[in-house]
Amino acid sequence: MIHKFDTLFSFLSGVVNPLCLCSSIPFLLELFGETWGMMDNGNDQDIDVGSVAEAVSADLSFGVPLYVVESMCMNCNENGTTRFLLTLIPHFRKVLISAFECPHCGERNNEVQFAGEIQPRGCSYHLEVLAGDVKIFDRQVVKSESATIKIPELEFEIPPEAQRGSLSTVEGILARAADGLSALQEERKKVDPKTAEAIDQFLSKLRACAKAETPFTFILDDPAGNSFIENPHAPSPDPSLTIKFYERTPEQQATLGYTADPSRAGQPEGSLGAPSAATKHIPHGTIGATAGHRAIAQSNSTDISDNLFRYSAPEEVMVFPSTCGACTKQCETRMFVTKIPYFQEVIVMASTCDDCGFRNSELKPGGAIPVKGKKITLSVKNIADLSRDVIKSDTAGVMIPELDLELAGGTLGGMVTTVEGLVTQIRESLARVHGFTLGDSLSEDKKNKWREFGARLTKLLSLEQPWTLILDDELANSFISPVTDDMKDDHQLKHEEYERSWEQNEELGLNDMDTSSADAAYDSTETTKLS
Repeated sequence: MIHKFDTLFSFLSGVVNPLCLCSSIPFLLELFGETWGMMDNGNDQDIDVGSVAEAVSADLSFGVPLYVVESMCMNCNENGTTRFLLTLIPHFRKVLISAFECPHCGERNNEVQFAGEIQPRGCSYHLEVLAGDVKIFDRQVVKSESATIKIPELEFEIPPEAQRGSLSTVEGILARAADGLSALQEERKKVDPKTAEAIDQFLSKLRACAKAETPFTFILDDPAGNSFIENPHAPSPDPSLTIKFYERTPEQQATLGYTADPSRAGQPEGSLGAPSAATKHIPHGTIGATAGHRAIAQSNSTDISDNLFRYSAPEEVMVFPSTCGACTKQCETRMFVTKIPYFQEVIVMASTCDDCGFRNSELKPGGAIPVKGKKITLSVKNIADLSRDVIKSDTAGVMIPELDLELAGGTLGGMVTTVEGLVTQIRESLARVHGFTLGDSLSEDKKNKWREFGARLTKLLSLEQPWTLILDDELANSFISPVTDDMKDDHQLKHEEYERSWEQNEELGLNDMDTSSADAAYDSTETTKLS
């Protein structure tokens, strides 16, 4: 029995540190029980890679087999074996663990990859590490295979190909980088002493950062949106951690495997085509705001259109050809415009691909970009309040003061739901993102804190006491429906407009927006009509 556990941990070595996966080890041990029993009987399952890909989209259960594929060794060019295991880290995501071993030269390679979907937007985590703050190095870090790690103070960058997907800590990431740089130092000192000396000086700075002797910034940037840095203060905001979500560039889309037109690389989203060779500058007046291209909400189902049909059935549904975002085949997109009372005009678009079955629905704002941001405050007191319609835009933050809960803008993405549905989404999202840290290594105090917070969040839906829901949207694209015919008569619902800061306008691209060309064209048209 001992050799089974030795084999298990050797399989995981190099992929994850077992101490960092305390919460997942019982799950993995139980999952590996049937698999390793099958291997002991000499019944390894030789299956092609296509079967592994099919298993990725299937529902996981404890009967998932271990796939064994024959593959070539990159060291000796002989044939070795690669084992694939599709598993689910509790409360996180599906991962595909692979381990290669060559019996001829002893070469071994282990890797973990995300088998689930790519997130709608990329994410960037900025962790400020102060001098003397040793506890911050114990934070768990989920680094996907597409993530980049940077330390600006050292001008140091770990590209995606340098460290593959891993589950570790901040200390483990830095230690792994230092070990990689110092691996060939003895040989390097004989061949290139100057380079070896420069690397030694850099390693001393890196190790000083790893011991919290000097302050630095730890940046984790992932275009796929599948990386994560633990927030020990969750669900409260972390003063040391800043999270930003962003739209992927065409280059990042191509890197992740999406079909991209190389002629449009480097152009902002929404541009019509590649500039000609004679055009070396951006014409005056063509710079627009990124906020104008953002959707209020996106989904891979028809929930958005179904939820909006209650306001008004569209008189005319326009159908036009488009391209499927999954398989790039031709498909049809249906679009209609509706006016939501007390809100604004919105454009609903939905597309379905007959070839691959991919669905996509999107809600876009109509009209101009609002001049001011808006904060909506709802006092939830009865069952009817839980059924109020809610449109939470992609830029809106959510706050519940009674729980000291604050979610930054873009955390849950855009959605069309109800008050009850929004609270349910918050609960499921917190369990998925932070729940996997509730393992054996977590102290009992923190476990009790999470259990208590989960119970308080559930009590919101039972309405044991009144509570407050706040949507803070810098683009004013969020909405909570009133329960009265006149908005002014709904005393539980309050709207407050505010001026956006320069930083908010900069992030939305509004500071660079130039409409002089459009204004000049409009003025010339008016002058022609008058003459």
